Amino acid sequence: MPDTALALLRRLETGPRGLTDTEAAARLAALGENTPARIAGPSWPHRCARALRDPFTALLLTLGLVSACVASWRTASVILALVAVSCVLRVTGERRADRALAALRGLVTGTATVLRRTDERAEPRPREVPVADLVPGDVVRLGPGDLVPADVRLLRARGLTVREDALTGESAPVPKHAADLSEPGAEAQLCFQGCAVVAGSATAVVVETGPRTRFAAARQTPVRREPSAFDRSVHGISWVLVRFVLLTPPLVLMAAAALHGRGVATLPFAVAVAVGLTPEMLPVIVTTCLARAAALLARTHQVVVRRLPALHDLGAVDVLCVDKTGTLTQDRPVVAAALGPDGRSDPEVLRWAAVGAWWTLQLAELPAPDALDEALLSAAGPVGEEYDGVAALPFDPAHRVATAVVAGGGLGRHVLVTKGAVEDVLDRCALPEEEHRRLLGLAARQAEAGLRVLAVATAERPAAVRPYRAADARGLTFRGLVGFRDDLAPGAAEALRELTALGVTVHVLTGDHPATAARVCRDLGLEAGEVGTASVVLSCGAGGVRVVARCTPEDKARLVAGLRTAGHTVGFLGDGVNDVPALHAADVGIAPRDAVGVARESADVVLGRKDLTAIGHAVVAGRHSSANIASYLRVTLSSNLGNVLAMLAAGLLLPFLPMLPSQVLAQNLCFDAAQLAFAHDRPDRAVLQRPTRLRPPAFLRFITGFGLLNAVADLATFAVLALVPHGGAAMDDPVLFHSAWFTENLLTQALVMVLLRTGRRVAERRVAGRRRPGPVGWSAAVLATAGLLIPLSPLGSALRLTGLPGIHYALLAAVLGVYALALAVTRARHDRRRSGDGPSQP
Repeated sequence: MPDTALALLRRLETGPRGLTDTEAAARLAALGENTPARIAGPSWPHRCARALRDPFTALLLTLGLVSACVASWRTASVILALVAVSCVLRVTGERRADRALAALRGLVTGTATVLRRTDERAEPRPREVPVADLVPGDVVRLGPGDLVPADVRLLRARGLTVREDALTGESAPVPKHAADLSEPGAEAQLCFQGCAVVAGSATAVVVETGPRTRFAAARQTPVRREPSAFDRSVHGISWVLVRFVLLTPPLVLMAAAALHGRGVATLPFAVAVAVGLTPEMLPVIVTTCLARAAALLARTHQVVVRRLPALHDLGAVDVLCVDKTGTLTQDRPVVAAALGPDGRSDPEVLRWAAVGAWWTLQLAELPAPDALDEALLSAAGPVGEEYDGVAALPFDPAHRVATAVVAGGGLGRHVLVTKGAVEDVLDRCALPEEEHRRLLGLAARQAEAGLRVLAVATAERPAAVRPYRAADARGLTFRGLVGFRDDLAPGAAEALRELTALGVTVHVLTGDHPATAARVCRDLGLEAGEVGTASVVLSCGAGGVRVVARCTPEDKARLVAGLRTAGHTVGFLGDGVNDVPALHAADVGIAPRDAVGVARESADVVLGRKDLTAIGHAVVAGRHSSANIASYLRVTLSSNLGNVLAMLAAGLLLPFLPMLPSQVLAQNLCFDAAQLAFAHDRPDRAVLQRPTRLRPPAFLRFITGFGLLNAVADLATFAVLALVPHGGAAMDDPVLFHSAWFTENLLTQALVMVLLRTGRRVAERRVAGRRRPGPVGWSAAVLATAGLLIPLSPLGSALRLTGLPGIHYALLAAVLGVYALALAVTRARHDRRRSGDGPSQP
């Protein structure tokens, strides 16, 4: 038989008045913080094994093992060294990123409303304390939108329902109550850490904290998250390339056997060519780019990225959906009018509304007062003390009304004060149909003027001996209407202009009246266009509507899902429990730091403060990292593809291998080292002004086109060495040919790093001297220098390379000059075509 509430309080050595500060501190020291046991991150061996499962790394490992099987030890050792370097860099980057994210998440600390006393004789006072400081025996208050901070036993509850999907997977709200039960089912008295309060309020005593909670036990089983849009795009590109790489060795072997009779002897070269096509540094670049951007956002703009791939999705966002209240406007409405049933100003309406607000605040034990209630109390001044509060039924989203019960009207009489949405309050009033329609019209005219309208009604009843229920608020007497206006949030208009300049379209999804939403949009200078209601937009599919009013939580989620289906990348900014479905439905869920707990935990990105300017900075940071990743892929794959195609063609025409396996691998290692600079690059400002998105079909077309151009440059070098007078000596000397092509490959790759990264206009600015080279420019210069010096160095001798005669450098310079011009012209044409195809980046 479970403990009664009284027995449990005695066992915990506490009471309804809560603990003293001294008692709480002693228990915290003895039991530890209220945080789940830390799940140890993956070990080094586990991270290395996970790195080896990456398609490109696994492919490299396979090629290295194949080389070892045919006793090509030099090729095998170089390939396996590449695998080791890639794994070490990736594991080191992941550990650094994990430590950074753990530190960032520490900035987003949850709080709980707890009753504490300074000493035994002091009165308990509610205060906000970090969730980590709760201890068994603490008395906490719960309200809508709160995450239950620990395992608790209810002492009092009013209309409490919670979602337990964090534990059970069931999203349907579960009713809870505080009554002592002796039969099974007493869990109705318990709420568990991590569950979300949907409606109602409660006072509860903390039973278990930290690793002893049920949530901590369930947390040991990790939840698998669906791959993000970024993951799907990169994997789609990866597997296309893997298939091509797997075809390369058989093609080289068959061609060599058919034309030159070399057969298996060509296998090390075929393996090296396949390695040359593999972007083995991709996991390292991706992790480094995203982790650096996340750390910079937190340090400079107080934006915490809780899931690294969400940064790429932020860069691709072209539609941002926001609620009106608290985002475009300040979350502090003010009373603009109080009207009686005749439409004239009536202070009694404001007085009754304030009485209801006062006693709801006093009796419902809400963690924080409702914003409208605060506005009523501020406008009405001291009210409510002349009545004795009896009961309070706080606002319920399902019924859209709140009711306070006070003693008044005579001995044994109670007065019910109900306020809420106009339609719902009028439905509870005893009114003729004609009067009902007239009052709806009066409220509609106030709403059309841009006011938020609240209806107020009262009823006198004999004192009830049973607890009051929502159904008791029937047959009411209509008192009047209270109108509120919203003050615009500071800086909101400027932030909207900045987002528009970034190519992000703002959609407003609000539960308010259409006229209220339209007025706010006009005041902010936002082109609202037609303002629709959720029911009409969802039923008629009005995709062009950017301001949607009368939205329920489910409507917001369906509207967001519809925008994603239409091909948009959608972000959603929400701070309330009613925003959680839309946060899950969006590509990127965004919540401010002061959002309700369940909204903050549902978000991918948490803002240090709720304003659109912070989102603009986050969008730019996402585009920054996405542009660097796209630049790396664009440069690496097009260059590698061109080199591979040229080598395959040369292998068919030459009586010797166009390059030795060790030379191919050394060249690939130099290129990989140079491309690590992309993680630290500064993209051109024009790239950051439009949404960035990896589109696999367009991306593959890009690398195919520019790869073919690179192959033409390599074959042009081959032709020059063969046909130009004094150049043909290279065709008779394999060492000289290998050296010339090794140098040419590294020089063309350095050109590609500069020209395919930024485009023609930035290249021109650099030539004009108006911009200093960035990390990629310096890295390309080092790569070009390596291409010129390695054949002359002792390392060149080990690779069987030699210095080139002066005529060869002149020939290479001519080929490279023509190639650079062709590359710049082709890139310019590509940029012009892409600018007309919408906001995307290959």
